[in-house]
Amino acid sequence: MRRSIVTVGITALLFLAGLTALAQEPDFESVLRFEGPRGAETLRGWGGGPSGTIYFDSTVVHGGIGAARLERDARSPRDFSTITKRIPIDFEGQWLELRGFLRTEDVSGWAGLWMREDGPDGRVQFDNMQDRAVRGTTDWTEYTIRLPLDKKARDLFFGVLVAGEGKVWADDLQLLVDGKPISEAPARVMEKTILDTDTEFDDGSGIAVSSLTEAQVEHVAALGMVWGFLKYHHPRVAEGELHWDFELFRMLPKVLEAADGEALDRTLTQWVDELGLPESCDPCAVVPEAPHLMPRLDWIQDVESLGPALSRQLQSIHTYRFSGDEQFYVSQTPGIGNPVFDRELAYDGQRPPDAGFRILALLRLWNIIEYWFPYRDQIDDDWQALLREFLPRFVAADGWDAYRLELMAFIARIQDTHANLWSELDVRPPRGDCYWPVALRFVDGRATVVAFNDEEQGRDSGLEIGDVIEAIDGRPVDSLIDSWSPYYCASNRTTLLRDIVRFLPRGECGESTLKIDRRGRSRTVRAARIAGMGRKPVPHDRPGETFQLLSADVAYLKLSSIRAEDVVGYIEQAAGTRGLVIDIRNYPSEFVVFALGSRLVEEPTPFARFTVGDLDNPGAFTWTQPLSLHPQTPGYRGKVAILVDEVSISQAEYTAMALRAGPQAVVVGSTTAGADGNVSRIPLPGGLWTMISGIGVFYPDKTPTQRVGIVPDIVVTPTIDGIREGRDEVLEEALRHILGPDAGEDEIRGMAGLER
Repeated sequence: MRRSIVTVGITALLFLAGLTALAQEPDFESVLRFEGPRGAETLRGWGGGPSGTIYFDSTVVHGGIGAARLERDARSPRDFSTITKRIPIDFEGQWLELRGFLRTEDVSGWAGLWMREDGPDGRVQFDNMQDRAVRGTTDWTEYTIRLPLDKKARDLFFGVLVAGEGKVWADDLQLLVDGKPISEAPARVMEKTILDTDTEFDDGSGIAVSSLTEAQVEHVAALGMVWGFLKYHHPRVAEGELHWDFELFRMLPKVLEAADGEALDRTLTQWVDELGLPESCDPCAVVPEAPHLMPRLDWIQDVESLGPALSRQLQSIHTYRFSGDEQFYVSQTPGIGNPVFDRELAYDGQRPPDAGFRILALLRLWNIIEYWFPYRDQIDDDWQALLREFLPRFVAADGWDAYRLELMAFIARIQDTHANLWSELDVRPPRGDCYWPVALRFVDGRATVVAFNDEEQGRDSGLEIGDVIEAIDGRPVDSLIDSWSPYYCASNRTTLLRDIVRFLPRGECGESTLKIDRRGRSRTVRAARIAGMGRKPVPHDRPGETFQLLSADVAYLKLSSIRAEDVVGYIEQAAGTRGLVIDIRNYPSEFVVFALGSRLVEEPTPFARFTVGDLDNPGAFTWTQPLSLHPQTPGYRGKVAILVDEVSISQAEYTAMALRAGPQAVVVGSTTAGADGNVSRIPLPGGLWTMISGIGVFYPDKTPTQRVGIVPDIVVTPTIDGIREGRDEVLEEALRHILGPDAGEDEIRGMAGLER
């Protein structure tokens, strides 16, 4: 619910940046001050990107002879640019602090400093100033961000970023540890774990298999389920005594060679014997009262499938299972509860991973979903059957692209929009580096041109706003959607179509032959995909200022650029109006659930409750107490219309839940993305990663939001005619609700239009 979408993109880009370690730079302080030689054209000692958006500037500086400049326009690739630095965390301390001076010019999105600490496989601390971002045009100002120095962190990434369009200059950065220059910090002594000392399979699993028989599929599936059960239940494994990935590689050859079910039972029974059976527990795990979900462990009692000896062993381990505040291979975010998998290794040297590492990827992800995904009961597929379906596919996927696509296909079956193989979206169809200069959206169930990414090239493309794309190079759009859908992970159909249509303009550079519907008439258009055009998100909310008075009766507030510190001022400006429109057809720029929601209620009002995993009972999820809004002054007592649609996801959905708790509030629009809950990152072999919604988010009465989304009180969607006319039909419906039947259509359209 907090910064998940922006964080995903930033993290993906940072992995691609050119990075330099502190140990290689005796002039580290001058690098932070951007004191490159006069006439330089590149930033010495920095990585980042995309190319063509970051520069060394010797003209506009805060101090010395140089500064960094990040510059973006409508044609810039990706959604943001960053300068990036990495150093090893080989020093001790309590707090890290990054200071620096920023200057901005016409920043349409936001800018800020950022820092990220990574553990063995992924982020453990992060801040990017999004909740106090710099916007518009500002003079040189010093900013500071701080992070606790996490004991699990191994690398520090930091820099400056800008999202949207505009220019940002950065100069005179300082990196401090406990208030002192990093060069004065004491050296760090790292404690080694089994992951550091067991290196047998660092260079490969040794598993050489290209296909599986039906019997082998059943045997490896059984091994995977037992392996996952032991990982989170057996005290020796949960306490970190064994490198559990490598134990899988030690067992796989034996399981692959098992002649039949009896041989498999003997192999697994002997393995558990060697691991040892716990004979007592202190303290013992306690089964939770009235949980939302309980573990699915009936299979460990299935004597016919497992054999009596193995079944008894697993039941005994469950009885005397691990109990504690933190397992070795999974922990929980303090104060929130979503799972943390920072000891899952990504094996980024395995590209492509061999068969053993591919099997590991599948088994790791399958078991994480089985034990730590709060919405596993909402997955449509039989989860055990899905494991058997994908095992032979992963074994056969011996190429880099094939492996990544199979991971995408499996992740898609989780049906969580927070998932997807975020590190590898370039391999997802359609592939290519070029785009038509237009943005598409599904309107009335059809792929419709809703905007030009570049006005001049868009108008030269032969396409018009409101055109419906029916076929591309002879292939109907419906056929393309069917073939691409298996690689798009989405909580619901609306979000699936949202994501596919965003990438429909992508492909190889050159012309495409498009069959289009223009005002009811079919025609053919030749449209060129253009290098460097990129995918430019089209805002669904209203252009202009964050707060707008549409008339003396109606105020408008969009959350894409809101500042929490300005909420009181917005409410005061809205005083006396009949209604307030709050537009969440976007991702909130700051967390305003309580700052804004508390102004809309008249008494303490519950608006959400959560489910969190139970470390003592892996697979169980327990309820938290409902979370409430408490009234604050000044308050707003007029009607409130909250606008949502398919781009409203995660924090946007959570915010909508809170704001609709107001007694005068209604939700207007269409189905949201249906993915709520703080995200948890999952590293995967090959240096890849995905995420899941890590906690369950429900209404106070335990009504779900995942996959369902925020269900509007007043359902309205844009129409193709409305798109052609430049109307905002969702806002119009909100105005009808606020103003009532006395308002005329001309008045409503005039207020909702861009010209006032």
